[in-house]
Amino acid sequence: MDVGAFMMPNHPPGRDFAEGHEHDLDTLAFLDRIGFAEAWIGCHYTVPTEPCPAPDLLVSQALLRTERIRVSPGGYMLPFHHPAELAHRIAWLDHIGQGRCYIGVGSSGIPTDWLMFDIDGFAGQNREMTEESLDIMMRFWESDGPFEYRGKYWTARRPEGVLGGNYEYHIGTFTKPHPQIAIAGFSPDSPTLVLAGRRDFIPLSLSYSDAYLAGHWASVERGAAESERTPDRSTWRIGRDIYVAETDAEAWDKVVNGAIGAHYRSFWLPVLKHIGMLSACKHHPDVADSDVTVEYIAEHCMAVGSPRTVERKIAAMVEASGGFGTLLVISYDHLEDMEGWRDSMRALAGEVMPAFAGVGAAAR
Repeated sequence: MDVGAFMMPNHPPGRDFAEGHEHDLDTLAFLDRIGFAEAWIGCHYTVPTEPCPAPDLLVSQALLRTERIRVSPGGYMLPFHHPAELAHRIAWLDHIGQGRCYIGVGSSGIPTDWLMFDIDGFAGQNREMTEESLDIMMRFWESDGPFEYRGKYWTARRPEGVLGGNYEYHIGTFTKPHPQIAIAGFSPDSPTLVLAGRRDFIPLSLSYSDAYLAGHWASVERGAAESERTPDRSTWRIGRDIYVAETDAEAWDKVVNGAIGAHYRSFWLPVLKHIGMLSACKHHPDVADSDVTVEYIAEHCMAVGSPRTVERKIAAMVEASGGFGTLLVISYDHLEDMEGWRDSMRALAGEVMPAFAGVGAAAR
């Protein structure tokens, strides 16, 4: 099994944008040095704790500062971009990285982002736009001549070249026919993971409890069956909050009283309660909503503790899910705990993950 990171990127409100950006670049360079296989950069517009409206700016700089790690947008919110423009940006990023990045996409689940772009996400318009955008971008990347695409939301054309080729479509992808596409799912029975299965995309599960991991893979399988495909579990990425320290008590204190705990208290728990998804954190449906606290999340939804404790919790994830290929550590701003966070990631990569060396191959 490989180990990677999913960076929202997360920063405390009020963190200077440039300071946070430089911290993210430094973190990615560090992950490259300690052997992380990949990192994904999220994208939001109206989430102050996740201030990254243009993930490819961070990705492109990180690709130039690193040597081995794949750094990928995780991803572009397709309803907010014209697909002809985004097809070019993705192709350009693919050339900058010489193929060293995947392309994550999403339909956006942030109501204030929908409102800003005048998209009715509650009616599913964002999902329709995502599928249409993908069709148009694929047409650009796979085409060998002029075309016109007239969809419900966009019209796009590959124009005929004129003036002896002085004006023509010419920026194709470095990776042929295009970079591998990934899409993330969050909710139980995730429709975006159904889409991943149907289109043979890399599935990214951003999950809390182990209880619905098997359901996430069932969504991938359901989509794959629609296209008569057999999905490969080794392509499946699962994101999880992880913190490793010398002892369980030290790790618990760093999480519950540190950046992760603060983020859950001020952001995730209020958001999950507001959207009616506290059940996603419960190890049993009879658990009362009032019992879902930061301490409960740390015990039941994270891998927090000594190397042996974290190893045991990751093993439980593998068993509950049925097997997967890459574990993604949810990454946080750690300017206030640099030594602790960096030691945690070193211990994960060097002491914990070797125990799972054969899991990815077995999943395949």
